[in-house]
Amino acid sequence: MKLSVSGRATAAAAVAAVTLLAGGSIADAAPASRTPVAAAPDLPVANIKAHLTQLQSIATANGGNRAHGRAGYKASLDYVKARLDAAGFTTTVQQFTSSGRTGYNLIADWPGGDTNQVIMAGSHLDGVSAGPGINDNGSGSAAVLETALAVSRAGYHPAKHLRFAWWGAEELGMVGSRYYVRNLSSANRAKIKGYLNFDMIGSPNPGYFVYDDDPAIEKTFKDYFTGLGIATEPETEGDGRSDHASFKNVGIPVGGLFSGADYLKTAAQAAKWGGTAGRAFDRCYHSSCDTTANINDTALDRNGDAVAHAVWQLSS
Repeated sequence: MKLSVSGRATAAAAVAAVTLLAGGSIADAAPASRTPVAAAPDLPVANIKAHLTQLQSIATANGGNRAHGRAGYKASLDYVKARLDAAGFTTTVQQFTSSGRTGYNLIADWPGGDTNQVIMAGSHLDGVSAGPGINDNGSGSAAVLETALAVSRAGYHPAKHLRFAWWGAEELGMVGSRYYVRNLSSANRAKIKGYLNFDMIGSPNPGYFVYDDDPAIEKTFKDYFTGLGIATEPETEGDGRSDHASFKNVGIPVGGLFSGADYLKTAAQAAKWGGTAGRAFDRCYHSSCDTTANINDTALDRNGDAVAHAVWQLSS
């Protein structure tokens, strides 16, 4: 997650109205009557953690990090791309330049579905130069990857077209996702009915935060956690600090999950979610200790399953 914080001014009703005027939202795209949505598969947390182990190994072999323009980033992208190619996705590597270094986005399209109604799920794959970036943002990247692989394993045939993305240079200001959005034609932007962002979803002292930008997407996540008996809170720490901002800024409905960065967990939050009050959600945020030891398995498991749930629900 990028460091700097920007302000936010949003209201659910206003977002819904603007979305309708702008040409459609998740709810717009749904048919008036439909068959029940197939339940998303449970994502084995061991599979997600195996991806994190690979990202840790890549960082260790490449100077301890996976930062933009460094060998560890390109090796991370190559790992994700190879898994997707083998699973039957159509992958595209998009190249850009930032801070004098070459960066890459990875886009993966699942064949089929209405290409005029695209649901995207994405995460930033880069980390900072100080450490391996396993929670920030190996956690989101691994969960999105495992969701994509689950789509392939299930032979899922959604009504809408599914697209997954891993962004470069987020830590430098959402550079990769902004490049992607800016290079879409207005017609192709309009086809994206929802973008789901996952940035830091395995924090060691976790909270359960849901983006409150688009009401339909927000409800999808909140309903999932309600089913688990877990109270959520609106996500505010990351406003304007991750790749969803690139999509939101051009009118695309966005949503996502977050488990907290360097803000301190309050006593009320500790009573609700467990963990330690007065301690950061992630004490290793942007540090060398952001390793595979810096992951809460329960948060990773719950959030990973929520990724899959939202992809299945919103693409049906």
